[in-house]
Amino acid sequence: MNEPRCVSNSSGPHLQAWIEEMAAYVKSLDSKHLVTVGTEGFYGPGRTERLDVNPGDWAAWLCSDFVQNSAVKHIDFASVHAYPDSWLPKASVEEKIKYLSNWVDSHLNDSKYILRKPVLFSEVGFVHHAEANGSVDGDALLKVVYDKIYNSAKKLESGSGALIWQLMVEGMQTYHDDFSMVARECPLTYKLITEQSCRLERLDGKEGDSGWNCSLPP
Repeated sequence: MNEPRCVSNSSGPHLQAWIEEMAAYVKSLDSKHLVTVGTEGFYGPGRTERLDVNPGDWAAWLCSDFVQNSAVKHIDFASVHAYPDSWLPKASVEEKIKYLSNWVDSHLNDSKYILRKPVLFSEVGFVHHAEANGSVDGDALLKVVYDKIYNSAKKLESGSGALIWQLMVEGMQTYHDDFSMVARECPLTYKLITEQSCRLERLDGKEGDSGWNCSLPP
C-alpha cells in the first residue's frame, strides 16, 4: 500500500496484521518478486528513541512504524519517502538539509543494524521553481540523499537507491503536481541523476551493460 495512514494510531495493530497477511499472500502467489510496504518511513509512538527523527509530532500518530512494518518476514526491502518541502514548509534550506541528512542516516542505520534489509528511498520529492532556472535548493536536497546512499552502497551496506517523485516526459502535463519535472529541462538535476546512475553502475561492476554510456569520469 502506498503511504498507509490512519486517523487514529489505535489502528496500528490492524495495519501491522494486514501487512503481515498480505505480504505472505503475495509471496504465496509469486515467490520470485520482491515485496515492500510503501511506507513514508515515520516512526511510531512506541519508538521513543527515534521520535525526534520524524518531521513533527504528527508523524508518530499516523498508524505506521518504519521498523515494525518493515521487519515483517515476507517484506524483502524497506521503503522510505522524503518530502522536506511539504513536511517542513517553514524551514530554511539549511534546516531542511540538516533534517534530511538525519532522516536518511536513521533509516540507513536501522535497515543495516535492526532490519538487516536493503532500503530504497522510493519517493524523493522537492518543489521546482522554473523561473529560477531549475531548482538549486531541490538539487541540494537530492544530493544529500544521493551521496548518503552511494556511500552506504559503496560499503555494501543497506543503501540501495532513490527514486524521484516525479519524473515526467514532455506531453504528460496532465499528471503534473508540485514535485513534477522533466529532467532535461532541469540541467543541474539531470546531471545529478546521471552521475548517481553511473557511479552506482560502477559499483555493480556492470558498466556498459545497461545499453547507455557512462561517459562521466570515475
